Amino acid sequence: MLSEYFPVLLFLGVAAVIGVALLILGNLFGPKKPAAEKFEAYECGFEAFEDARMRFDVRYYLVAILFIIFDLEVAFLIPWAVVFEDVGMPALVAMGIFLLILAIGFIYEWKKGALEWE
Repeated sequence: MLSEYFPVLLFLGVAAVIGVALLILGNLFGPKKPAAEKFEAYECGFEAFEDARMRFDVRYYLVAILFIIFDLEVAFLIPWAVVFEDVGMPALVAMGIFLLILAIGFIYEWKKGALEWE
């Protein structure tokens, strides 16, 4: 019975050894003081260490929602493309409707000016 779990235990052991070795090597040979770039504003453009309750533009949310929508689109398109020959014409029509709805939503958001930055 234990022989069936040996590959899993071996994998966990190797992963633990590699993880601990990387932590030790990083502490021994890594930089002692963080670089100045680590404390600069990035992605959202705000200072890294300010009040967490500050107001910011809602467009960040809109861009994040767009990213999630189109990320999910890819998550649906790739498996569909893999089995396209097996599912046939009804799946092609369904995917066309799905993409049309996404395109309409994207055009609506574009026309409303939600993607314009000042």
